[in-house]
Amino acid sequence: FREIDAFGVYKIDNDGNVEMVVSDLKRPNGVALSLDEDILYVNQSDSDEPYIMAYDIKSDGTLDNGRIFFDASELQKEGLIGSLDGLKIAMDGTIFSTGPSGVLVITPQGKLLGRIATGQRTANCAWGDDGSVLYMTAHNYLMRIQTKTKGVGF
Repeated sequence: FREIDAFGVYKIDNDGNVEMVVSDLKRPNGVALSLDEDILYVNQSDSDEPYIMAYDIKSDGTLDNGRIFFDASELQKEGLIGSLDGLKIAMDGTIFSTGPSGVLVITPQGKLLGRIATGQRTANCAWGDDGSVLYMTAHNYLMRIQTKTKGVGF
């Protein structure tokens, strides 16, 4: 049972005011900020439009220039299963996004570097241990992989 008509991305101001800042995506899901906090990344978990969107964050906290940052539809056309979901940023700005059959590793410029193949619909990822281990949930598995980078927050 849905209580509101739109799926959206919300921001909470310091005074507690809640505002929907993205209302035009079918299935917004994972969100993350660029290292300089000037860009908001939003995963769209829609198998018909599997995009990572990027929005410029203006000084007043509003969003501008919404654009497709990465299009995962070609990966789905290859027969890989699942869509975009969880999203994390590494200290070097690299984006780790769950996606078709694994975790996509993407440059801050939107270029796919590679994919951590899980062979499963992969729902989420999180940095752990000393920040260099990426944990992933895929179907009924909990997986981890040592990376050569560290996640934001460690």
